[in-house]
Amino acid sequence: MNQLEISLSSLIFFLILNFTISIDTLTPTQPLRDGDVLVSSGEAFALGFFSPGKSPRRFVGIWYNKVSELTVVWVANRDTPINDTTGILTIDGRGNLVLYENNKTDVPLWASNVNDDTTSSKAQLLDSGNLVLLDQKNSSRILWESFDFPTDTLLPYMKLGRKKNTGKNWSLSSWKSPEDPGTGNIFYKIDPVGFPQLFLYKGPARIWRGGPWTGKRWSGVPEMTRSFIFNTSFVNTDDEVYVLYGVTNGSIFTRMMVNESGVVQRATWNGRGWIGFWSAPKELCDNYGECGANSNCDPFDSDNFICKCLPGFEPKSPRDWYLRDGSDGCVRNAGVSTCRSGEGFVKMTIVRIPDTAVARADMSMGLKACEEECLKNCSCTAYTSADERGIGCLSWYGDLIDTRQYSSVGQDLYIRVDAAELAKYRKSKGPLANEGVQALVIVSVAVISFLTVFLIYYIIIKRRKARDRRHRNKFLFNFINQDSESGKRNDDEGGIPDLPFFHLNDIAEATNNFSDDNKLGEGGFGSVYKGVLHDGKEIAVKRLSKHSGQGSNEFRNEVALIAKLQHRNLVKMIGYCIHHEEKMLIYEYLPNKSLDTFIFDEAKRKLINWSMRHEIICGIARGILYLHQDSRLKIIHRDLKASNVLLDALMKPKISDFGMARIFGVDQIEAETHRVVGTYGYMSPEYAMQGLFSVKSDVYSFGVLLIEIISGRKNSSFYDETTSSNLVGYVWELWKEGRSLEIVDISLGESYKEEEVRRCIQIGLLCVQESAADRPTMFDVVFMLTNDTILPSPNQPAFIMKRTYTSGDPSTTSGATNSLNDLTVTTLHPR
Repeated sequence: MNQLEISLSSLIFFLILNFTISIDTLTPTQPLRDGDVLVSSGEAFALGFFSPGKSPRRFVGIWYNKVSELTVVWVANRDTPINDTTGILTIDGRGNLVLYENNKTDVPLWASNVNDDTTSSKAQLLDSGNLVLLDQKNSSRILWESFDFPTDTLLPYMKLGRKKNTGKNWSLSSWKSPEDPGTGNIFYKIDPVGFPQLFLYKGPARIWRGGPWTGKRWSGVPEMTRSFIFNTSFVNTDDEVYVLYGVTNGSIFTRMMVNESGVVQRATWNGRGWIGFWSAPKELCDNYGECGANSNCDPFDSDNFICKCLPGFEPKSPRDWYLRDGSDGCVRNAGVSTCRSGEGFVKMTIVRIPDTAVARADMSMGLKACEEECLKNCSCTAYTSADERGIGCLSWYGDLIDTRQYSSVGQDLYIRVDAAELAKYRKSKGPLANEGVQALVIVSVAVISFLTVFLIYYIIIKRRKARDRRHRNKFLFNFINQDSESGKRNDDEGGIPDLPFFHLNDIAEATNNFSDDNKLGEGGFGSVYKGVLHDGKEIAVKRLSKHSGQGSNEFRNEVALIAKLQHRNLVKMIGYCIHHEEKMLIYEYLPNKSLDTFIFDEAKRKLINWSMRHEIICGIARGILYLHQDSRLKIIHRDLKASNVLLDALMKPKISDFGMARIFGVDQIEAETHRVVGTYGYMSPEYAMQGLFSVKSDVYSFGVLLIEIISGRKNSSFYDETTSSNLVGYVWELWKEGRSLEIVDISLGESYKEEEVRRCIQIGLLCVQESAADRPTMFDVVFMLTNDTILPSPNQPAFIMKRTYTSGDPSTTSGATNSLNDLTVTTLHPR
């Protein structure tokens, strides 16, 4: 071997060795070409060229290296794509990171644009996902980093905020589409104007407000109250304002991203897929300014009228504002001035405080001083503490925009009102701010009145209630022993907090003594009757059969659960009645009865077009998501079916019948029971055969229900001669052959959107996969239903049974009428 050959071999060996050692590093002599991949030292992230979706265009990006699906978290040349595979990422003579196409080295497609004297630098991909440009002579000196230029994804230890002195923005911006990572028009950022707040924008318009930092969380993100994954830091100085999320366990892959549909979402990798556990906006009250100025958006309102004027305000429009979206907002009550003696503040609790862009902040002032300062200025409309720990003062001097109600976690807001309004709220609304020193005569009268009422209560009312209690059963609402079959009963001395008790005579009179003419339907646990109370309010009475499988446990569950739940897609309980062996639940009356009376009726199903069905599907999904994730209790329904979905006057769905529901702990994943309850055709395989149930059991039931709504057919009674399978199996066979639209209800004609229906069918099949681990969560389902994202392919569903019938009718006979969909199983024991 001659000297040239030896030198060449040594050079090749040196280059190979050097590349192997510097697998996470890019130098001027080691460029990255299309096809090469740079991997961080811990192999968490990779850097290279990629094409999104089916697009042929090439981009340089960073993605998770250990995640089975390509998940890009940063894109360098998002707005300057390469049209072939000739791209090269390198470091130029000025020390900048640059991207060239077709080996052209004159004008780069993209560059880091570092203004520095150094000409010697290297790029390194860190295990945090950050691509940093370092001074080769001083490797601790960072010249440029990708974390300073986020795209659509926020990783742990990335800043989200702004440099106040330079205007530098650490914000997220969506892709244009799943196949185009170019800068979209959805932005997620902190706005430093006024008191800094978190916002989601669509173009220049605000679409959701996370609100200001309260010292513990964002005002508009009550879910941040408990964090098992993150360590969150918020910094607000004269130079910069930003939030930074750290992780307690470095092995956890979690990210926050914005998509082109206008949703910000946080997800965590569970080893099989990305699991979303928070997103915004989720409901109408999340929309910025949904109810207009000086209003409160309350999604928990029992009458579905979510917009209410703040204390001291009235609708701006003369129209019936409570039945519309409230975009006109509210103004001060006519003829009222808030600059007279006797005025004060009404305290609103558990709210997202108004937009603080126009608020004044004084962090040196306490809450009492804040109240006094606001009261001195006639233009001050409201105030609150700037920090949940009682630090600082926020005050408003104009319209109050984007206030909303929460159910459990929120802030206090003090609204300025005149003396008359203050007196009204003191009388009827409970705790108020600015109580002041009351006149002695008023106090005396109040004490005397209280004592009088107290004596009357004990002498008259208490005796009547004591007599009634002797005829009522006692319930222990402690959410334990929910599978107990003892059926023991006690006296109900304490009643149920915040839930009215109805006398049997009143219910009998309201339902015309439970006449057949008033019967709405009959189910596995008894009958449902329509009634009208003395005040004209229409009700639905669920009268449990004395021989019903729903004993004290199920009744206790249903009353205790629904009394604590509030959501527009859940039926509202009005009260209950117990008299000897009689057990009754009183609900709001929904005139359109249950979903099964429409979709399984040849004539009625023509009345619900595809748009209405899609809204019903989405409403049911949101209701289940609330049960699984957003309510104060984590609840598994266990008997989701068409007959347990009721429809109001506007055909909005409301989930009912919580007799078999179970409460889960926050961290609980699965439970086992020896008493399987539910309905054949809707039960997941792991539940029916092993007694194992989880949130994925409800997901399975939802998938069956979704397919039934699309097809207008029952899963339990459908039978296809050619495949010997049920409805789910039949849809699966059609989907594999690309003929899934053949299952669509013929009564829909051609009025539906084919792609939307295909998408819903695929979502339904994803929900009924045999393995519970493969099924999406309800968060994923809602996300897929409301966003045009690429869906994974489903695996074979469960319960594709090959059945043989000895009679000519393969349907399951339930023997029930109207709202009973299928036979409810109450005593089946697993193998």
